[in-house]
Amino acid sequence: MKQEGTVLHAFRRYKTTIVTALMGASALGLSLLSGCTTDASKTTADYGRQNWPALPNAKQGEVTSSSVSSLARSPKEYRKDAASHLYGINKERIFKGRMPPMLQAVGVLDVDIDRQGQVKALSWKRAPKHVPEVMAEIERMVKAAAPYPVPQNLSQVTYTDVWLWHKSGKFQLDTLTEGQD
Repeated sequence: MKQEGTVLHAFRRYKTTIVTALMGASALGLSLLSGCTTDASKTTADYGRQNWPALPNAKQGEVTSSSVSSLARSPKEYRKDAASHLYGINKERIFKGRMPPMLQAVGVLDVDIDRQGQVKALSWKRAPKHVPEVMAEIERMVKAAAPYPVPQNLSQVTYTDVWLWHKSGKFQLDTLTEGQD
């Protein structure tokens, strides 16, 4: 009992130092997270002129049925199937290897999938608003990838994934990422 009091007393002596160090580490972390910036030289009109590669096998307005099904029993399990589906369709757009430390955009997107594997809604949890052309391209890719694997054990599913976007227009999804330097 006497030793516990001694340890607590010693901790109190360094409390200010520890709190200051933690606050400094937090400030450093926040400054690293705010590394994505908007190109001030670009006007809003310039964003629409971005040349993105065409989506493979995506024809405007075409609706097909998915022959692939998912046996996922939760949105977290379905997320892996959806990410694999997106990677399969966009093979040439996947960033190979570890992502660099600074990315053009990081976004967190909720995708609602119905019983037939069709996209019903998209909702940004963390939108990369500083690059609206990337937001639009991610939304276009997600919609064009339908139909997704049919959720056999779920009547519908809303899954969340983090999009890691490189300035080259290539990306990785957090679910299948190879990591970041």
